[in-house]
Amino acid sequence: MPDATFRTLVLDAVDAPRLADFWSTLTRAPLVAASDGDLLVQLVGGGEGLFVDAVPEPVSGHGRVRVDLQLPDHDVAALVASGATLVAEPRDGAQWWVLEDLEGNQFRAMPPPPPELHVPYVLVPTIYQLCVEAADPAALAQWWAGRTGATARTRRASSWWWVDGAAGFPWMFWMFTVESEPKSVKNRLHWDVWLDGGTPQPLLDAGATLLREPGDDVDWWVLADPEGNEFCAFPASAGA
Repeated sequence: MPDATFRTLVLDAVDAPRLADFWSTLTRAPLVAASDGDLLVQLVGGGEGLFVDAVPEPVSGHGRVRVDLQLPDHDVAALVASGATLVAEPRDGAQWWVLEDLEGNQFRAMPPPPPELHVPYVLVPTIYQLCVEAADPAALAQWWAGRTGATARTRRASSWWWVDGAAGFPWMFWMFTVESEPKSVKNRLHWDVWLDGGTPQPLLDAGATLLREPGDDVDWWVLADPEGNEFCAFPASAGA
């Protein structure tokens, strides 16, 4: 049985309404007000979706977590027209574009896959992958696989790993890639989980770090995984 079930993504923003509208427009997903005042982009097939949370601090460095989009065509003009900034064109054998949203959060966009891969085409830009940079992708992928009842996989001679079959995970891939620089700033993008047993103790016993306990203003725990990636953990009963 898993210790945790993937719940949703959360993106910090200085101007939450503006950034939420950007991601809603980009993915053509409905934007609604959540009960706690956050804004929710209701991504297709994305669990609860993408919560955009207001914070006072602007982007101050490179975060370890990003999303990658699959495109309906071989063009990022629509993304740029929505307000994205093009950082890099495909080069050196890479097939993807590197872009930033309105507050400097980096993401990647992939063209439609070749037919022989039998990957379903999309009609709008669609998240297909959550990517986490790690000093030790193998160890971190195995840690999250163990917490979510999944399997960590890699390809021969590859440096990257992915988690296959994580409880509640809504997209095609949960990837873990190499990043040699140490983590130095709080991730602007993080994920939330449901605690299947109602307590974070199994996660703490496995090596997670407790950053904050529930209090008067929050009813969840803030934790960090073994490489310091922050995530929030909610008792499963909260989702009933």
